Amino acid sequence: MSKHNHALEAKKNRLLAALPDAEYERIIPHLEPISLPFGKVLIEPEETITDVYFPHKAVVSLLTIMENASSVEVGIVSNEGMVGIPIILGDNQSTTQAIVQVADGGLRMKADVLKSEFDRGGVLQNILLRYFQTLYTQVSQGAACNRLHSLEQRLARWLLTVSDRMESDDFPLTQEFIAQMLGVRRSGVTMAAKTLSQEGIICYKRGNMSIQNRKALEATSCECYQVMKDEFDRLLGKGSDRRDE
Repeated sequence: MSKHNHALEAKKNRLLAALPDAEYERIIPHLEPISLPFGKVLIEPEETITDVYFPHKAVVSLLTIMENASSVEVGIVSNEGMVGIPIILGDNQSTTQAIVQVADGGLRMKADVLKSEFDRGGVLQNILLRYFQTLYTQVSQGAACNRLHSLEQRLARWLLTVSDRMESDDFPLTQEFIAQMLGVRRSGVTMAAKTLSQEGIICYKRGNMSIQNRKALEATSCECYQVMKDEFDRLLGKGSDRRDE
């Protein structure tokens, strides 16, 4: 891949696209374009993190897995962020599993290279710390949401979040996978999705989800979606700080 094409790949991730020229050019040689297929595990709990990932329109779920193998999603990462955040915090292990839930591509970097760049104290450090704060908001608000809000509200919030990350109202998702992410029975997701479908808010066919009425979906969602979105926009911007494509 030419240097020009390599640079264009980096611009597809908002964190990388927000870097000033000097830092941007310095890290490009260390970024490797990769495919992120559905179901690929990028990080396993308590295993050494050797690589970090900057997704494009791939969506990566951060899962907490219990002893009985049940799991629940505690965070989502896509083109606004990075997978492997413990590296910048001085650790090389995670308590969560990172698994691709919507396939696309991304960029991979060696963890030790990222840590060295982070320790320089430049804009990259500031951006990654801001991103970590958005993840903290996502996890803490998600914990409250899972405890206090109905499954229909949580499903609406989750679909809106995935849609934002993918920058699309259409995406491949099975109800079984959604149930795993929300930590509920599939039958519950089926009923909630059926209600939203009957109201003309979403359309679900053969593993593909389509948002038909976004305003209605936002109205169905609890306040947690807007809280998380506002925090992302406040800390990372609405995209106005991205380089021109």
